[in-house]
Amino acid sequence: MPALLLLRIFIAYLLGSLIGSLIVGKFYGGVDIRKVGSGNAGSTNALRTQGKLFALWVMLIDVGKGLVAVGVLPHVLASPQVLSLDWTAAACGAAAVIGHVFPVFFRFHGGKGFATFLGVLLMLSWPALIVAVIIWGLVLVLSGYVGLATLFAACSVPVFAVIVHGSQSSLFWFGVVMALFILYTHRSNIRRLIAGKENRFTRVMLLRRR
Repeated sequence: MPALLLLRIFIAYLLGSLIGSLIVGKFYGGVDIRKVGSGNAGSTNALRTQGKLFALWVMLIDVGKGLVAVGVLPHVLASPQVLSLDWTAAACGAAAVIGHVFPVFFRFHGGKGFATFLGVLLMLSWPALIVAVIIWGLVLVLSGYVGLATLFAACSVPVFAVIVHGSQSSLFWFGVVMALFILYTHRSNIRRLIAGKENRFTRVMLLRRR
């Protein structure tokens, strides 16, 4: 039934709207990391402004909701499938990422979606996740730019999918939509990169100047 498919997607969006940094911030004296550092509610800004333990909890929540959205929701509310299981999982995963960026519980001001995207990807295709993480790590240690590494990692997913599964697969179309969406959420990073003003993690760079 279409109604149950839409209900699954809506629940996935609500799940995605549970922003890790803002939830953890409630237990850290009401910290709202959207008001410090870069103003982003993601794990990178959490690490920069609040430290490793805070960022770890944020990452666990944001990745975990992606796991639940794909690993649980497509299998509940048993009904005849309007979409196949893999397409339903991809739709729920995309909804969770969108919820993270535009969370209804936090005035539609969330993070940039990458951590939740990784959780979704783990459930959809762990080989694609491994490729994305490798790409992310290589770009990061070569450039020092987290945003640039994220963009390359996101764009690697549809490339991997079309090579391994073909252009008709749910993973390919999920990858295309999410790569475009993550490009959109990182538009400020792209502008700063072009202007030479993007923050850089020089300590992780292999080719940094001594």
